[in-house]
Amino acid sequence: MNIIGHGIDIVDVRCIQELVEQTGECFERQCLTAAELNASGFRTHRFEYLASRLAAKKAVQKALGGDCQQPISWHEIEIQKLPTGEPFVVLYATTLEIAAKLGITKWLLSISHTPSYATASAIALQALAKPIALLFSNSGAPY
Repeated sequence: MNIIGHGIDIVDVRCIQELVEQTGECFERQCLTAAELNASGFRTHRFEYLASRLAAKKAVQKALGGDCQQPISWHEIEIQKLPTGEPFVVLYATTLEIAAKLGITKWLLSISHTPSYATASAIALQALAKPIALLFSNSGAPY
């Protein structure tokens, strides 16, 4: 796999809590998809969950090039999790098109949080164009 991009972000949970308290649920609805709002983590650790999802979405955006020509809606990046708890990325609309143009075929995503901060790292990967065996010369030395 080739690394196409890497993004990392950290979010202050207290700032998110203050935004939610000022705007009500409006901020949450602007940042999270319906599936993310219905996830169990949203109810149990609301502000940590929101901050961690926002950090993950910002990390994905940075891995896509950060300063994309087209604005990306937070609803076009969805963070889901497998039954094992492993987070994964689902893209929609323009964001999906950008990823396809870049040749991204897989995402590695890591999310962590404390009561004070949430952080996420996203790595965008592309499948190798050539089998690994073709990347070596007849002598076995890499090209």
